[in-house]
Amino acid sequence: MRRPRSLPYLLSPNDPSGAFPEVENALRDPNGLLAIGGDLSVRRLINAYRHGIFPWYNPSDPILWWSPDPRTLLIPEDLHISRSLRKKLRRRHYALSMDRDFPRVINACAGISRHGETGTWLLPEMIRAYRALNIHGIAHSVEVWEGAQLAGGLYGVAIGRAFFGESMFSLATDASKVALVFLCQRLSKWGFDFIDCQMVTQHLLHMGARSVPRETFIQKLEACRDLAGQEGSWDDGSLHYPEPPHSKAQPAP
Repeated sequence: MRRPRSLPYLLSPNDPSGAFPEVENALRDPNGLLAIGGDLSVRRLINAYRHGIFPWYNPSDPILWWSPDPRTLLIPEDLHISRSLRKKLRRRHYALSMDRDFPRVINACAGISRHGETGTWLLPEMIRAYRALNIHGIAHSVEVWEGAQLAGGLYGVAIGRAFFGESMFSLATDASKVALVFLCQRLSKWGFDFIDCQMVTQHLLHMGARSVPRETFIQKLEACRDLAGQEGSWDDGSLHYPEPPHSKAQPAP
């Protein structure tokens, strides 16, 4: 039997192509901490996500890489849409776009305080790194518009037919939920297998996500990470309304 490690692995910042350790070597406490160091280059980030690993750290920390067990997945077709949200979708109050304004979305996510926390985990170097991924057609955003104002949105990373949700924000009622509905509808249409939500929360479980063992998550990821996904920018130049249940999506006028 493999003996659990008590310390994470150290990554060299001078070798962006260096392999990550197997996720089974991640610590149990704190749950999922796998490695320290390295860099946030496009090459290393793609390699990390391909193996179910993501960066998360505070301003005073070095770069920390995680692969927690269990993992929280949302199958796009399993998204639960509440009755009140269904009514909002039918009213077509919000219009949506994709990759229209990635910088504003990620900066808005960085500016949202959560559960009384001060500061942000989205440090300037992480924002630059994900913007580089967006330029390479790997990271993507969903924008929610209330008239000409950005009311909410989310962003994440697409690897093959897996989507890794990173963060969302809301400046108006239910705007981030509407963004998630639209994302799920698009991913379902494109044949994506799942959205990785990383850590479990009651809010995500209420919306249809489920907690699975890390081993199951890695198996699912390995099955879809090399499949043809949606390459390049997801901005089709139009605004859209999310599709209400049992009806067809219509472009915004």
